[in-house]
Amino acid sequence: MGFEAQREQFRQEGYAVFERVLTGELLDILRSQCAEMVARADAHLDALGVDSDGITHRGNRYFAGECQRVQPALRRMLFAPVMADICRTTLGDEAYFFYDQYVVKGSGGGMAFAWHQDSGYVVGNGGPADHAPYLTCWCPLDDATVENGTIRLLPFSRVPASRDGIVPHVRQPGTNDLVGWAGDDQGVVIEAKAGSVVAFSSRLLHASGPNHSDQMRRVYLAQYSPEVILNPGTRQLRRDAIPLLRSGRQVTFG
Repeated sequence: MGFEAQREQFRQEGYAVFERVLTGELLDILRSQCAEMVARADAHLDALGVDSDGITHRGNRYFAGECQRVQPALRRMLFAPVMADICRTTLGDEAYFFYDQYVVKGSGGGMAFAWHQDSGYVVGNGGPADHAPYLTCWCPLDDATVENGTIRLLPFSRVPASRDGIVPHVRQPGTNDLVGWAGDDQGVVIEAKAGSVVAFSSRLLHASGPNHSDQMRRVYLAQYSPEVILNPGTRQLRRDAIPLLRSGRQVTFG
């Protein structure tokens, strides 16, 4: 599969869009597993006796992570040849599966998500500041539009400091979002069809709007790193490090 234009776009600006590459069974798997992860998130909030935990807010915005650990069917997509192709195009010849999560916004006003770098969350939650930039694959399960709160990106050429490293992030009261950008630039709006993959560097600043539609906005995130990421101090594994590519060759299959 040739992705030459996407490779150059990613190298220059930190992101690339792979249109409708998840089709048939792969998209069906992501959709079928989503409701269970939202239910698990609600059960977790029930157990805590709260309506929000971290950046998850009941009914408005869910971040349900480490999904493949409890729902192994997702590995069919995570280690599919198309994901290996996307990693090879963006990261290069070495890639490890790092983390996955569902990001779901409730209908009729599901919350926006503030400007941030994914690497900013790694550091903000106790991870190593010196980790290599990794890859986030943002996969809409429904057509992502301005109305339902699609993603906005700030290309590296607009904020060069983000290419060079992790910018300072400040935790926002109420939402618990980590905010890494307060400029006037509203970024590039990405409207993507279901089954597309918006791939971007963990250093790329991005945000998303509220969901004003009458349906949930469902997205699955799959993240891959060119290296094994270890926690500072303990040097224990952070999240996962399942090899997908070694010297450019796919070594794990779903």
